[in-house]
Amino acid sequence: MRARLHRPDPRGRFGEYGGRFAPETLMTALEELEVEFASAWADPLFVGEYHRLLELYVGRPTPLYPAHRLSERLGVEVWLKREDLAHTGAHKINNALGQGLLAHRMGKPRIIAETGAGQHGVATATAAAVLGLECQVYMGEVDIRRQAPNVSRMQILGADVIGVASGAGTLKDAVSEAMRDWARTVEETQYVIGSVVGPHPFPWMVRELQKVIGDEVLRQSEQLPDVAVACVGGGSNAIGMFWPLAGTGVELVGVEAGGEGIGTGRHGASIGAGSPGILHGARTYMLQDDDGQVLEAHSISAGLDYPGVGPEHSYFQEVGLARYVSVTDREALDGVRLLALTEGIIPALESAHAVAWVAREASSLRHKTVLINLSGRGDKDMEMLVERL
Repeated sequence: MRARLHRPDPRGRFGEYGGRFAPETLMTALEELEVEFASAWADPLFVGEYHRLLELYVGRPTPLYPAHRLSERLGVEVWLKREDLAHTGAHKINNALGQGLLAHRMGKPRIIAETGAGQHGVATATAAAVLGLECQVYMGEVDIRRQAPNVSRMQILGADVIGVASGAGTLKDAVSEAMRDWARTVEETQYVIGSVVGPHPFPWMVRELQKVIGDEVLRQSEQLPDVAVACVGGGSNAIGMFWPLAGTGVELVGVEAGGEGIGTGRHGASIGAGSPGILHGARTYMLQDDDGQVLEAHSISAGLDYPGVGPEHSYFQEVGLARYVSVTDREALDGVRLLALTEGIIPALESAHAVAWVAREASSLRHKTVLINLSGRGDKDMEMLVERL
């Protein structure tokens, strides 16, 4: 097992993964962004303002909650890292505020974002409102229909939500449109990417802004858990918890979207059933055919419906820092019901994948302490939950 990397190498890579595969029109902007973020992240005034907002505005630290009734049901000691209690209802606000502050520092009056489940869009719109920035959010038309409450929240916060009809009309296509916008408007616009994906320096930036989750776990735990579990689409909530815990002896488990089953081809298990390739500017594990064409992902959860994964997760998998498994749509729905009935907490469908894996593997987790990163709450999924449950 090799160690985690504090920063990617000079090429922007974690081992063989990552890099900067982008149009020439964006290369200068990406290089500028790397320099600006490195400068800001070393500036005590910037970091102090970021942590002040996390405390007073977001409500951090989020609690580490002992899930007693769930533990009793499963026969496993389960704790929840309650990111669902952060302002806007998910971990996404940690990253959006940090990138919004950076855009403000760089003198960029406009920010754009992509969103799938809508939580990153809401977080970016929230950051724009509190920082006085113009905001536009790209969202696949399929996701606009299945995440209508979050669309309304973005609009009330003053963001312009732009539907994307190309491709499957989901997260992959929203990322592509946001990238095109940034290439056209880079002088006045900053792209606030929502996960640890994309060309360098985005995966590194987002990890640095999300690792507050794992840093808090280290401070809050009298004794570290045996196993830490998080859902993985692009993977920002997972890397945020995994990175500080890597190398401590805690087993790290990332749960991908198994969709209708790996064998059906309708899933989002980029590591479990994919192969290395180039997606949205980075080399990483992705879903592709024999000709290297991107395959459409599928998940009941809009936030996991992405045909790739953050390059640092690909590195974690390769060097043995974490392992990656999958959970089906049906199991995720059962995970929602289980947590709701035992703890009175309705998780996001994304987070329910992690709950469902712990439930499925309970017999092998006996006598272990398991920490689940509850990355978001289920308000946004109520229409789907009412229909399916």
